[in-house]
Amino acid sequence: MESDTSSVNEKRSVNGAQPLEKPHVDTTNVDVAAELTAGKDFVLDPAEAARVRRKIDWHLMPLMCILYMMQFADKTTLGQSAVLGLNGPKHYIDKDQFNWLSTAFYLFFLGFEWPQNLALQYLPVGKWLSFNILVWAIALLCHTAARNFAEFFVCRAFLGICEGAITPGFLIVTSMFYTRQEQTRRVGYWFLMNGSAIILLGLVAYGTLHIHNDVLQPWQWLMIITGIITFVVAVAFWFLFPDSPATAWFLTPEERIIAVERIKVNQAGVENKHFKVEQFVECLMDPKTWLFFLFAAISNVTNSLSNQRQLIVQGFGFNSLQTTLLGCVDGVVEIIVIWCTVTSATYWKNGRAYSGFLAYCVAILGSILVNTLPSSDRVGLLFSYWISITSIAPFVVMLAWVGSTTAGHTKRLTTNAIVMIGYAVGNSAGPQYWKAKYQPRNHVPWLILSICWAVSAVLLLVTRFYFVYENTKRDREPRDTKYDEVYISQTQKDGTVVEKKVDKEFLDLTDMQNRDFRYVL
Repeated sequence: MESDTSSVNEKRSVNGAQPLEKPHVDTTNVDVAAELTAGKDFVLDPAEAARVRRKIDWHLMPLMCILYMMQFADKTTLGQSAVLGLNGPKHYIDKDQFNWLSTAFYLFFLGFEWPQNLALQYLPVGKWLSFNILVWAIALLCHTAARNFAEFFVCRAFLGICEGAITPGFLIVTSMFYTRQEQTRRVGYWFLMNGSAIILLGLVAYGTLHIHNDVLQPWQWLMIITGIITFVVAVAFWFLFPDSPATAWFLTPEERIIAVERIKVNQAGVENKHFKVEQFVECLMDPKTWLFFLFAAISNVTNSLSNQRQLIVQGFGFNSLQTTLLGCVDGVVEIIVIWCTVTSATYWKNGRAYSGFLAYCVAILGSILVNTLPSSDRVGLLFSYWISITSIAPFVVMLAWVGSTTAGHTKRLTTNAIVMIGYAVGNSAGPQYWKAKYQPRNHVPWLILSICWAVSAVLLLVTRFYFVYENTKRDREPRDTKYDEVYISQTQKDGTVVEKKVDKEFLDLTDMQNRDFRYVL
């Protein structure tokens, strides 16, 4: 703060003005929302705020939901292809190579996660997401021409690189446009599209089984159809998806002010395109960063179910056609459990961790049943497997929790990167324990799933305990007035310099710097 103030004062002295006595900061250090709201005595009308939120919903949610559906469908085409001939009679890849293709995706996701988040810091979010979707679509289409493990590996590598921008970008956009109370449900809305993707993929796969020709196999048709849809989505994103509420094309100038005033309650601002080293360091020193990292890593060791699910169901004794159709039910179950969990996390006061914990208890029950029921009870095994899908829901709650408990744009992006690195680490390890020797019942993999879910459930409660401790400590502190009167200098069209007060919420402060910040539970 002091260095910023002195630099501005020195500049004004050169122009012949008197040194400024009020504490102030350079405009590059504040949130972009400060340019819209600084110096304005604005009273937010609840009715107008609700109208703008609905307008944002109608313009953001459809695009985000469609893209998230396609990115999950594209990512799991590999698993669907396993029962459509990819490792069938022509033996393009064997079981071990199949597992390594799943791992390769997340290894490249891991390697490029930090560069992707740096790009989100410096570049327009909407345009960068659009570029990655386009590359993603091309890589998916290239799967059709692949004939060996090396060629498939390259295609999966590009998918992993590009996906590194999607979830972090969506988390940033969600925190830009929505209040902390609204974020859990919005993250749930676009994440439950994973279930819709499974339904879509199952129906498309079922259709490809009825395409009979000597040129392309069913799994190749699957890649072509999903690749074309993703390409169309990339074009739509480029023209329709906004970079921030301060520049959103579908909002009028007045509505943009309402949009940023709405999220003032977050105490986290909108965005700042300048990388701040001190926020990066604070993120690394923050205990909650590593609690979220551990949770993301351990909980996603079990995410290998998404690519293994078709092989698991087939191992229960169902044929390829039955397995493909039953896969649609997986999607319905996932939609239901995510919707129920995020709804309970929203309406259950301070109940985010508790909702996730209960979901894990249900999933563990399902995994125990899969491991203990006799092989002859294929219906019981199938329903037990569906019960275990509940395990996907707590990760959705955690993603929203990360965004609503972290402030400071650089810190938020860094936290997102670390969490997604944990996500990639867990997903990279996940496919490796699905060995051919454990089939068809996979007792060892299901035991690993149970242990990971139990540890993840405990981590949720530990994280909640830490937030309660931090909030209690801040409640006991005297109020910090350091940032109550801070100004920026704005040059008018006639050349005069005007001092405008900036609300604390738009100073791009971190959750540690702003002692008025309270962690949601």
